Amino acid sequence: MHPASPPPDRNGLNALFRNRAFLALWTGQLLAQVADKIFYVLLIILLKTGDYTPGQNFENSMLSAVMIAYTVPAIVFGSVAGIAVDRFPKKQMLMGCNVIRALLIAAMPFLPKAFVVLLVITFLVSTVTQFFAPAEAAAIPLAVGREGLMSANALFASSTMGGIIVGMTIGEPLFTWIKHSYGGGSREFLLAGLYVISAGLIYAMRIKETHVGSSVKNIHPWQDFKEGLRYLKHNRLVSNAMVQLTILYSVFAALQVLAIALSGKIGLKETQFGFLLAAAGVGMVFGAAFLGHWGDRVYNKPLPLIGFLMMGFVLAMFAFTRQLWLGFSLSALFGFGASLINGPMQALIQEQTPESMRGKVFGFENNAINIALSLPLAITGPLTDAVGKAVGSDDLGLRIVLLSLGCLVPVMGLVAWRHTRHVLQDVV
Repeated sequence: MHPASPPPDRNGLNALFRNRAFLALWTGQLLAQVADKIFYVLLIILLKTGDYTPGQNFENSMLSAVMIAYTVPAIVFGSVAGIAVDRFPKKQMLMGCNVIRALLIAAMPFLPKAFVVLLVITFLVSTVTQFFAPAEAAAIPLAVGREGLMSANALFASSTMGGIIVGMTIGEPLFTWIKHSYGGGSREFLLAGLYVISAGLIYAMRIKETHVGSSVKNIHPWQDFKEGLRYLKHNRLVSNAMVQLTILYSVFAALQVLAIALSGKIGLKETQFGFLLAAAGVGMVFGAAFLGHWGDRVYNKPLPLIGFLMMGFVLAMFAFTRQLWLGFSLSALFGFGASLINGPMQALIQEQTPESMRGKVFGFENNAINIALSLPLAITGPLTDAVGKAVGSDDLGLRIVLLSLGCLVPVMGLVAWRHTRHVLQDVV
């Protein structure tokens, strides 16, 4: 899979790093991504300290409730957010989302230490975040132009993974230091400050939008929703590319669960599974560099199919891996394969979608991806436990699940790619 025509020579990473608008958008979203994950860590810390829980007997139930409040907006408001993005300037939308999240979090020390307050803040912050994601995706083509889409999306994907890893890694040590040095309430102000800095970076972004919705009075959510669905129904190129991205994130979510048990098999502690995911992030960075420098030479190759084959191979090999160096190497290869799917497919969607429809399309994409992330997270763990119990060995159960995924992923990728390939032949 590939964009419909070869990009010019101006699409390399060097060109992106000379693009001030892109740098402002990229660094701003990276900082917001780190802040999102630090906020997630803060929620767990606040529950563990007992400030927002009535007692230890309710801790697990409260944690589950907060996680639901954190994830439900991603599923419910994804499409609605996309409709709003098409009606307002992308830059103002991105800045507004960051400022609102900063204000909500900064208000926490002044609000009652009641669990319902934490639940409401979590829900509101997560809801605002759903407007940030499609606005960011719709702003990328405005910042880089058609020629830099593949490189830009590959770099965004790798930095997103990096932001997740950094946020989850530094969150707890950072909050511990802040609490001991400046007091508990300072944690919320630090986190709010990260969102404010992100808003400032995005403010420096200079982009020109040729389409912005006429006014708030003319918003017709249901009509816009149906218009987006019709567009995806008739544009099979975009919808099939979205299917491949959904498969990609489903596989990534499954790996997040399996990495916990897998890390214990290759010489790490199970609590150190983040290092295994970090190796995948490194692989995505190399993938971004590959697409940035050689994307114009391989644009006509079935990159997503190659990516799915790589990911399937890695999952199957994980079933027999017991060496730490090999585990890290395979994880990096997994990330490299993922970048071959995400970069070209995201670039293809942005290239083929008119500016007036990008918000709706990316809203639907955000919705589909969040569902794709949620289902494997809920199913993979219990499935692995059930298989292990059935065969009488947790280790064997893990191997069976990994081998099954290793066979299933290339098949799903092949089916999705063949459908999109036929559409491409009609387009070009």
